[in-house]
Amino acid sequence: MATKIRLARHGAKKNPFYRIVIAHSESPRNGKFIEVIGTYDPFKEKPRANFKQDRLTHWLKTGAVPTLIVKHLIKETQKVAAV
Repeated sequence: MATKIRLARHGAKKNPFYRIVIAHSESPRNGKFIEVIGTYDPFKEKPRANFKQDRLTHWLKTGAVPTLIVKHLIKETQKVAAV
């Protein structure tokens, strides 16, 4: 079964907070997951994702596929780290 790197929604109504998780591709959005590798809070002054870099590279090497949103967050995080 394929694994994906995706967002799991948490938080209150109209105040979302996301965890970046590794999950099987067929499990529901907020269902079972394998591991939490980061967080994303879109309502901060400067929204930014926080990743556990070692676990992110591990899962990317083992074939986990990030969703489009997570792929964008990874690129943004790498741009900030490079500056």
